[in-house]
Amino acid sequence: MRIIKYFILLLFPLILQAQLAQNQNNKNWPPEINSDTIFTYKTIDETKLNLWVFNPSKRFKSDEKPAIVFFFGGGFRMGTPKQFEEHSKYLSARGIVSIVVDYRVSSRNKTKPIESLNDAKSAMRWVRKHSKSLGIDPNRIIASGGSAGGALAALTGTVKMFDENNEDLNISSKPNAMVLFNPGVIMSPVEEYPLSMMSERRKKSATKLNFGVDPKHFSPYNYIDDQTPPTIIFHGKNDTTIDPKTVVLFNQKMKKFGNTSMLYLYAGKAHGFFNYGLEQNGPFIDTMRKVDDFLINLGYIEPLPPSVSM
Repeated sequence: MRIIKYFILLLFPLILQAQLAQNQNNKNWPPEINSDTIFTYKTIDETKLNLWVFNPSKRFKSDEKPAIVFFFGGGFRMGTPKQFEEHSKYLSARGIVSIVVDYRVSSRNKTKPIESLNDAKSAMRWVRKHSKSLGIDPNRIIASGGSAGGALAALTGTVKMFDENNEDLNISSKPNAMVLFNPGVIMSPVEEYPLSMMSERRKKSATKLNFGVDPKHFSPYNYIDDQTPPTIIFHGKNDTTIDPKTVVLFNQKMKKFGNTSMLYLYAGKAHGFFNYGLEQNGPFIDTMRKVDDFLINLGYIEPLPPSVSM
């Protein structure tokens, strides 16, 4: 008994320190993001979930502009909407209402990925519901994100389940296009990507206990059909977090169904290579140029004048 008490006394300062760190982390949340406006799109118990809106300049006079909604990465455990702040600044300068979204993650909210998906769908629905006041064309809303956020964006475009019951389901949460950065698209084994091809870490995580739902339902790949929105994907060939083979399979299946799908694989690049601030922003600039071309081809934005470059 004395030994147990000794270990409790020994560990108590460490436990207290961890709790204080967590409390301090919560005090610093939500993050400071230099957007034009901020809205609370959802409240769960005492948790307010915000989204930050970057508006195009007044020279874009249309009352129905395209919009892009970004979901951050972090393995459904952590992460920040600031990840896509610079992407949003660029795209808002191109005439797109750009939005970064907070959603629940395990480190802050003790949630599982299924709750993250609930929030992503709520955010998409909120944007479409408020499209008129935001100056958005409800038929030109893009879902985007990186890693876990890329998975969420892809899931909003493919999976018809997991909506919040208290929301107006007559308002669609499905995007009209998707821009995906090293996204998780196959979360459990499929015929073309069996268990033997999965990493040990992925094998261990592919459980209902981890996801809060059977992971086959959390795999956008399983729900591709001929109505899946036009998609562009960026992925590093040296990504050891999300196997590049999975996005190759996703792209192939998209084309099999006759959908618009573009995949760019980057030699020598690892997970998260596209983020602002890396490699003197070379990958950031290159991927955003390709996003630009993708959205021009969809008719969402106009080409840049020849005298202007990114």
